[in-house]
Amino acid sequence: MTHRAIISLVVDLWPMAEIEFNQRLESVRETFEAIVEVLNPRQLESDKDELEIQVTDPGLWDDQARAQKLTSKLSRAKQSLETISRIESRISDAEVLYQMSQDEQDSSAEAEAVKELQSLEKDIAELEVQTLLNGEYDERGAVMTIRSGAGGDDATDFAEMLLRMYSRFAEKRGWKPKVLDTSYAEGAGIKSATLEVGEPFAFGQLSVEAGTHRLVRMSPFNAAGKRQTSFAAVEVVPLIESTDEIEIDENDLKIDVYRSSGPGGQSVNTTDSAVRITHQPTGTVVSCQNEKSQLQNKAAAMRVLQSRLLEIKRREELATKKELAGDVKASWGEQMRSYVLAPYQMVKDLRTDYEVNNPDEIFDGDLDGFVQAGIRWRKRS
Repeated sequence: MTHRAIISLVVDLWPMAEIEFNQRLESVRETFEAIVEVLNPRQLESDKDELEIQVTDPGLWDDQARAQKLTSKLSRAKQSLETISRIESRISDAEVLYQMSQDEQDSSAEAEAVKELQSLEKDIAELEVQTLLNGEYDERGAVMTIRSGAGGDDATDFAEMLLRMYSRFAEKRGWKPKVLDTSYAEGAGIKSATLEVGEPFAFGQLSVEAGTHRLVRMSPFNAAGKRQTSFAAVEVVPLIESTDEIEIDENDLKIDVYRSSGPGGQSVNTTDSAVRITHQPTGTVVSCQNEKSQLQNKAAAMRVLQSRLLEIKRREELATKKELAGDVKASWGEQMRSYVLAPYQMVKDLRTDYEVNNPDEIFDGDLDGFVQAGIRWRKRS
């Protein structure tokens, strides 16, 4: 268990009366001041003023891609400034409320101050992570692909568990995940699935989930009830934007159409609306079958193809930089997490050492701790 996780556990278990309120509030204040220094409100204010001038240009929407980029930047600058102001006020109010509760021996006011402090600690931790999402593509949406690995029915069932886990994680954050394609296994679960999350900073957060996931449990598919280890792979690429320069020659594409299918190969569509696109120079294959028409499926598949080609380009550039720099470290995203359901219960990230002992909550989408630990780990690596 990490130092941060141990502290969190102690805070949850000890009565607040045994913990120095002012010390924890000072820790919150110091962390917030460090975050503010990174966010640079003076620069944010200057950027906001400049962007507000630019978005008043009558011809702005003649270039929709540029207009969307500018309005998005303006919205983020305003939101950051509002967040800074709001948290400053909350820290001050919590301090005043707690002091008042002590002066007046008001237990209900003290409980309210303690509750606000705990809320502040959570919000500051999330804000701290957000300031680390400054990679080239971190602010993008994400395309996530989950594939079953070794382990037979247990692996395909595990892949479906991961698909639900990430869908629930997205939904709990108010995002709207969209399953673009699902390849069902003949037995249980899925062979693969592609999930699109088109929300800002989805890639920055979900990218730390890329790699090999391992499940250990008493197999429900084994008559002898033996313990089974199975694997699934998770790939995460940034969602393509209209301004990205990814040119695709139509002659390089092989496009197949077929009927959509459900679990066990059962046809769920009487027309050839599903689309599979193969980019022959790279061997990249994408499919989409969940839209209503062949045209919509083709458009969605092309969007995913462009996202994957963008990721290939990014990785090639990164590999070149590492080669020039003499960096021969392995990719950080491989063999990254174990989910153990038997003989004990634990989910542990092998990169960060962050772990919890309630797999059910994790599979229901409570991934915030793992994502935050992964982002901090990536920044240190």
